[in-house]
Amino acid sequence: MSSDTKSSQDYLPPKVWKWDAGSGGKFANINRPISGATAEKVLPVGQHPLQLHSLATPNGQKVTIMLEELLAMGKTEAEYDAYLINIGEGDQFSSGFVEINPNSKIPALMDHSTTPPTRLFESGSILQYLAEKFDALIPKDVAAKAECRNWLFWQMGSAPYLGGGFGHFYAYAPTKMQYPIDRFTMETKRQLDVLDKQLASNTYMAGEEYSIADIAIWPWYGNLVLGNLYDAAEFLDVASYKNVLRWAKAIELRPAVKRGCVVNRVWGEGQQLAERHDASDLDALGL
Repeated sequence: MSSDTKSSQDYLPPKVWKWDAGSGGKFANINRPISGATAEKVLPVGQHPLQLHSLATPNGQKVTIMLEELLAMGKTEAEYDAYLINIGEGDQFSSGFVEINPNSKIPALMDHSTTPPTRLFESGSILQYLAEKFDALIPKDVAAKAECRNWLFWQMGSAPYLGGGFGHFYAYAPTKMQYPIDRFTMETKRQLDVLDKQLASNTYMAGEEYSIADIAIWPWYGNLVLGNLYDAAEFLDVASYKNVLRWAKAIELRPAVKRGCVVNRVWGEGQQLAERHDASDLDALGL
């Protein structure tokens, strides 16, 4: 019996763990125990100062939604080029990408409007940078800004339990194992309850103002309760989180959210746009 098909009761960890490059299955090109580049590749540079290298996962959607929201507000300097990084093919380990993000995770952004150009990685850092650069989508009041950042960092700390924990074992692991599914389902439902209670008395995550906190949280938890993530809505009984559903549906209707969600998307049903270099690319899709 292979290690992939053994039950958790059969597995005994070795004294020293050794990497088996063939054990990753569909994730073999994504996960490895070392950092750094595996191939030399110069990333393309388009016409706009903001150069995004990403994929339309929830973390990638945060940045494209943010940029589309800024453009919808008339912030023309937020125009951007978005290049596809296919993490299933290992694009994130190219030398050009690693120069922007040594952690080899999407999204990564270069701002060529500064001298020297500013590199940005980690979606929360990118959202904060863009909010401050364009003076938008973050409250100006000190207390309100603190609350916004509270929820921004809540998402950064909580979503790995949803994605790498619940999502992996519920949807992607080669075998179904009750213990990790129960463990991460419990945590995911606890997080949904946290959000539901916050949204019971607030229109948006940080109060009455739409902000980067919502842009950070919606691609994960909004998509989850709307049935767009892991096909787990019924399993998680998302209908019981009425305030989260109200919030998720309202944000889903925003034109900039609809536009941002399809950029760098190359799978599934619905509209896709592998690369984005001008607003007209999305206009052509009727968005």
